[in-house]
Amino acid sequence: MLSTQQITQFQKNLTNLPLISLLIANALPIVGVLCFGWDAFAIVLLYWTENIVLGFYNVLKMVFVKMPIPAANIGKLFMIPFFIIHYGGFTAVHGMFVLSFFTGNAEGPSPFSPGNTWPCFLVFVQLLFNVIRVALSMLPPNMLFAVAGLFVSHGVSFGYNYFYKGERRRTNLGKLMSQPYGRIVVLHIAILFGGFLTMAMGSPVGVLLILVLLKTVIDVKLHLRERQKNKTSTDFTD
Repeated sequence: MLSTQQITQFQKNLTNLPLISLLIANALPIVGVLCFGWDAFAIVLLYWTENIVLGFYNVLKMVFVKMPIPAANIGKLFMIPFFIIHYGGFTAVHGMFVLSFFTGNAEGPSPFSPGNTWPCFLVFVQLLFNVIRVALSMLPPNMLFAVAGLFVSHGVSFGYNYFYKGERRRTNLGKLMSQPYGRIVVLHIAILFGGFLTMAMGSPVGVLLILVLLKTVIDVKLHLRERQKNKTSTDFTD
């Protein structure tokens, strides 16, 4: 039988679990820099893959968001595909920029498929898949554990904050449509600027570690700000 003090401590530790997992995931690039010699391009490309992770979990959030009335769930049939196409195109262009800038153009693989393009707006989703294919071909194999760490970290936050803490009842489709963009813009302006500077300097280990630290600090602040916003949002009742 657990004492009241033990239960309270356990609840505090559980409350910090998403933040702990975020810090661990952000520490993995340090291992890559020190043990595997990752350079600025590898670090920035890894951070770009986090956009895919964010989009994946944001789609799940839109699927499971608590609507004020059951009939409002019909809106998901339009909003979710729209988000996938819009966010997919945004992320694809972002990825193409990273790939072209850091590789100095590209005699390497092209994100454009030589075959038939997908119809209408689905071409943006196709472009995203092609950019992911090219990015994976350029990622060091030992970087996959860091990508997996990002999936686990955001998965922990999704399960704990969105379901256990009830954030799905305190948000809506409109907020979820725009939520990832703010995080990407703020975070990646700093990452890209730091990545360009680091690459220009020859990717020294010290500067790379500063880049990882900068990303971690910004990530933690954005995470805590998002939690605070969701605490003050309206809670829909069942």
